[in-house]
Amino acid sequence: MSREAHRAAAPAGVAVFIVTFSDTRDLATDTGGALVEELTTAAGHRVQGRVILREDPDRLLHDVAALIARDDFDVLLATGGTGIAPRDLAADALSLLYDRKLPGFGELFRAMSAAEVGSAALLSRASAGIARDKAVFSLPGSPSAVRLGMERLVLPEIGHVVAELRRDARRVR
Repeated sequence: MSREAHRAAAPAGVAVFIVTFSDTRDLATDTGGALVEELTTAAGHRVQGRVILREDPDRLLHDVAALIARDDFDVLLATGGTGIAPRDLAADALSLLYDRKLPGFGELFRAMSAAEVGSAALLSRASAGIARDKAVFSLPGSPSAVRLGMERLVLPEIGHVVAELRRDARRVR
């Protein structure tokens, strides 16, 4: 099947959950998460919920695992916690939960980001993977990084990714 045929067969709208990792933001000040929600709904996808999780080393892995265990969404869209500061723990927690990594996402994101921010792009630990049959995309928290990742990478492929995951699930069962 061609790439175009795969995309044509993909669901037009998928269920997503949005999480922002931050110690300083709340829903009123979370510009990155708000932009993820705006772009997601504008593209025809359903937002099942949105939360902010603190980067508490004693709770973060448990909180993210509990979200991923839910069965009311297909894709987790995360923002924040992808830097290298000591409190940027989200990238580490997510990497522990991935059953399979999608290294191309982080590689492409950093390459595209370098065109905008230069060598500072190497500080990003943006990532993607599959966790419990859900696609997980983790972006930095800045609105410009969110827009880049969502418009150029996530939204063009999100339906295709979900279709592939559903196909694998049917074959395995």
